[in-house]
Amino acid sequence: MATRIAINGFGRIGRCVTRVLESAKNADIQLVAINDLTDPATLAHLLAFDSVHRTFATPVEAASDGIVVGGRKIPIFAKKDPAELPWKDLGVDIVMECTGVFRDKAGGEKHIAAGAKRVIISAPGEKDIDGTFCVGINTDGYDAAKHRIISNASCTTNCLAPMAKVLHDTFGLLKGHMVTVHSYTNDQNLLDLPHKDLRRARAAALSIIPTTTGAATAVGEVLPELKGRLDGISMRVPTPNVSVVDLAVIVDRKTSKEEVNAAFKAAADGPLKGILEYSTAELVSIDFRGNPHSSIVDVPYTSVMDGDFVKVLAWYDNEWAYSSRCVDLLRFIVKKGL
Repeated sequence: MATRIAINGFGRIGRCVTRVLESAKNADIQLVAINDLTDPATLAHLLAFDSVHRTFATPVEAASDGIVVGGRKIPIFAKKDPAELPWKDLGVDIVMECTGVFRDKAGGEKHIAAGAKRVIISAPGEKDIDGTFCVGINTDGYDAAKHRIISNASCTTNCLAPMAKVLHDTFGLLKGHMVTVHSYTNDQNLLDLPHKDLRRARAAALSIIPTTTGAATAVGEVLPELKGRLDGISMRVPTPNVSVVDLAVIVDRKTSKEEVNAAFKAAADGPLKGILEYSTAELVSIDFRGNPHSSIVDVPYTSVMDGDFVKVLAWYDNEWAYSSRCVDLLRFIVKKGL
């Protein structure tokens, strides 16, 4: 019997998750419901036509109470309170919580109360949730008996964690700082308008905008041995998708550019295959659109100074790769048992 999932919040990530699921054609996972406050006609149009990820290859149509994707109807609800959703009646096993609103345990429990068995939050979760997981990094610590409401971390943490893991496992990461040069997101303004972050209040497409990010410190949640060793900032730039992490660290033993790159090559071909990619081509951000890897090391830009100061650059499609990891985490949970 197929695992039945629902998506709460049909924005950038909710729609990308739907596309990833549809492109994989998984008979064992079925999207059975969507909850979003927008009408079905608008949601169908936004799923079918995307300015970044282009026209969806699968036919999409609107219905009065849902959308039809590839000839299969998916009902759409418009409930502000997840506890009011008919997850029990629909037999929903797992909810992909993609609103960005319900990021704590109480929010996740609303879906459980409505009848779902588990919740995956597609954003950094609050500290009271059951766990945070990055596929390929710490899923060996997943316990089906206690991890019901979990987070897939952030797109940037999913990029940074493989980089940090390779460096720490191979050379010993003592401390470091990262800058993510990040495409603008919906948390910014198109024009100058009020925002709690005065820099994000400024027009997103007109400036490079420095802002905070918890991605570096969050690495300590998936790699506890690195807790307190990393910090970072975000520089929001006027591109709609694809970002890059610039990581600089001090390592415990002397190394070289060649040895660092060899470590990343071994990881990309081995334990982190499908998560980490080793790229030697001289590419730019648009070339990585649609790339499903969490972290794509830009090999020519690796540098080492005095043997212990290491700098590594890695690209990531902050929408598509992150959504791919959401689906990978979903598959992992299903495999472990509901």
